[in-house]
Amino acid sequence: MNHDKLRQLPSVDRLLGLQAVQELIDAFGRQQTVNALRAALDAARDAARGGAKVPDANTLAERASFRLERLFSPTLRPVINATGVIIHTNLGRAPLSEAAREAMEAVSRGYSTLEYDLDVGQRGHRTAHAERLACQLTGAESALVVNNNAGAVLLALTGLARGQGVIISRGQLVEIGGGFRVPDVMTQSGARLIEVGTTNRTHLYDYEKAIESNEDAAWILRAHHSNFRVVGFTSEPPLKDLVTLGEEHNVPVMDDLGSGALLETSEFSMSHEPMVQESVGAGAAVVCFSGDKLLGGPQAGIIVGKASYVDPLKTHPLTRALRPDKLCLVGLQETLLHYLREEAIEKIPVWRTIALSVDAVAERAKHWQETLRQARIPAKIVAGYSTVGGGSLPGETLPTRLLAVASEHPDQLARDLREVDPPIIARIEDDQLVLDPRTVLPEEEQALLKNLIAAVESLSP
Repeated sequence: MNHDKLRQLPSVDRLLGLQAVQELIDAFGRQQTVNALRAALDAARDAARGGAKVPDANTLAERASFRLERLFSPTLRPVINATGVIIHTNLGRAPLSEAAREAMEAVSRGYSTLEYDLDVGQRGHRTAHAERLACQLTGAESALVVNNNAGAVLLALTGLARGQGVIISRGQLVEIGGGFRVPDVMTQSGARLIEVGTTNRTHLYDYEKAIESNEDAAWILRAHHSNFRVVGFTSEPPLKDLVTLGEEHNVPVMDDLGSGALLETSEFSMSHEPMVQESVGAGAAVVCFSGDKLLGGPQAGIIVGKASYVDPLKTHPLTRALRPDKLCLVGLQETLLHYLREEAIEKIPVWRTIALSVDAVAERAKHWQETLRQARIPAKIVAGYSTVGGGSLPGETLPTRLLAVASEHPDQLARDLREVDPPIIARIEDDQLVLDPRTVLPEEEQALLKNLIAAVESLSP
């Protein structure tokens, strides 16, 4: 080992005397700057032992600066979604309405009535804020909000079916994103899984036989298929028939709807997505659904249903571990108010995006094309499809118009767009980069076009 070579490395104290390092201290703090310098020195020392050249003090300062920039760069950032996937799980699912964002900002600024009742001047319950609206909108007797729908299902099964049998169709034993499996949740809850039927066909008599042959059968669970669809020779009994059968045998029905639709999706040229009001109206004892899918609000799990089943869950020990914070509750409150005012299609971004006509999308695409033409960048408008995403309406698409940007290196262009601020997420289709105006918010359009032009120009010969 060449010890003379290693002695050429400057000390941390010497590096701290550099003006560039003083600027790093001002920007990032002394301790983190010292840590970055030490890490840069350690890396240089290891490289020198392998025969690499010893860097000078300025180079080490630059390497420390790079480390600090990476450390302090936030990884959770806003992006522009030009993929055409409306509820994009990887991109944060549902964007919130302006009213929801403003309410969350206002509540976060200071103190709030999270657990304070203004009428009586003493402690209240955080469960009250969004739940009264959920009951009003769905017709349920009681409601409970937790931090996500997986938590809602786990809580309902744990609190109501632990140590008992739960009947479910084999065709509904689904796995959704992140490895969430219905059988695993059932096991974790302490309930016993009773499978009935087959993957593609389950009949009402399958449920009846299971009730008669299992003394511990206490619940029937219907689970949303989420992100897949079984087609062809298929059959499942409607919820109303399950409820009627359950009433005959004193076995209530729990319905895991997942997507949380409160509006009729068939009115937007898509198939019908089961709505929460329908499940409540059909007599389901407990209905679980998401706040951040088709509902269009913040991440939340909502349980509605009959008070005799929902109310005991509010005092269950698991409820505190799953409780939502004030930002979730106020955002959900404002989202539900949009439905109550019958303005969800105009105010909630998910529904506004779904309702956007193909002609309106085409007009935006033409504007983008003209902007690029003025910058002498060739682009064409092609027909395509947007998808709902988020495990809602699997296989359903909406006709759209895509802006296809001419580039000899579409993959590199896509990478470059992910590196701008804010990052732009597009997709590659038929060896060309395409952007779907349907999922780009109007206020994002200027930044998208500016950065798109810059990225294309940087790749031009």
